[in-house]
Amino acid sequence: MASKLTLQKRLAADILKVGKSRVWLDPDPARQKEIQAAITRADINRLIKRKVIKAMRTNVRRPRTTKERKRRRKRGSRSGSKYARLPKKKRWMFTVRALRKALKELKASDQINNANYRRLYMLVKGGQFRSKSHMRLYAEQHGMLKNKK
Repeated sequence: MASKLTLQKRLAADILKVGKSRVWLDPDPARQKEIQAAITRADINRLIKRKVIKAMRTNVRRPRTTKERKRRRKRGSRSGSKYARLPKKKRWMFTVRALRKALKELKASDQINNANYRRLYMLVKGGQFRSKSHMRLYAEQHGMLKNKK
C-alpha cells in the first residue's frame, strides 16, 4: 500500500454500517490506486457496488454445549460463596423454609401462642428476618416467647 487509506476505510465503514476493522479493501495494486482516488461517499459507494470494497463476516461463535459450559464451572473459576452464587429466589426459598420450620417447632413446643405464631409468620413472609437467630432475638425482645425450662 502506497498510502494509508484511513479516510476511505472510515467512509466505507459508515456506509456499510460496520466497524473499520471489518472493511476489506482489495489488495490488488491497480485497485489500490482506484480506492486511493475515491474521496467522496459516492465514489466509495461505486467501489462497494463493484465489490472492490466489502464488509467482512464476523467470526460467528457457535453456542457452547452444556458439557463445555460445565467444564468452565469448576472450583477455581468460581467467585463468591456457594450461597452467593444462588439465584435470589432460591436464597429466599431456603431462608423462608428454614424460618417457617423453626416457627412450627416453636409452636409445637408451646413456646409461642397462635397469635404470636401468625404475627411472626407474616413477618417472615414480609422478609423481616435474615436468619433463625434473628427471628428468635426479635421474638425475645417483643416478649413473644414463653420461657419453658
